[in-house]
Amino acid sequence: MNLPNKLTLLRTAAVPVFIVLYLMDKIYAAGILFILASATDALDGHLARKHGLVTNFGKIMDPLADKILVYSAMCLLVQDGTMAGWMLIVILAREFTVAGLRTVAAADGLVIAAGMTGKIKTVLQMVAVPMLIMDNWPFRYIDIPADMIVLWACVIMTVISGVEYVWKNRDVFTKGGL
Repeated sequence: MNLPNKLTLLRTAAVPVFIVLYLMDKIYAAGILFILASATDALDGHLARKHGLVTNFGKIMDPLADKILVYSAMCLLVQDGTMAGWMLIVILAREFTVAGLRTVAAADGLVIAAGMTGKIKTVLQMVAVPMLIMDNWPFRYIDIPADMIVLWACVIMTVISGVEYVWKNRDVFTKGGL
């Protein structure tokens, strides 16, 4: 197994540790672990492309590992009232829609690559979550609700990227027999 794929598995393995730290109210440890796990996403993709180590495993597991990490954290944030449940519903609805679109496309032998707005959405999620976990760190002492600003940007970009995916790939619905 190559290094990028090991980093993807490491990110996935970090999730239960993150959850335990969060539930034990070790917010800084949980936040730092989330940041480190998120950093492996950029690193594994960079290494895979740079060294020609792109694999089918990585193509499937890398985005799945991101989703497991981010949405586990968001579920915990909803549970403790830090994040509104409707925001998570919007985010998950977009993910299920895009996954469904990709599944229909794959049945026809088509691959739908991640778009730039989807990548921006993922970055915003990975920035918002640790800020929310660590009580608006590093902005809490200057009274700027940066965590909420980034969260709203994340939700808005989620909607934009979802609409973009559906619009750009609308022909998949007709090719897929709909």
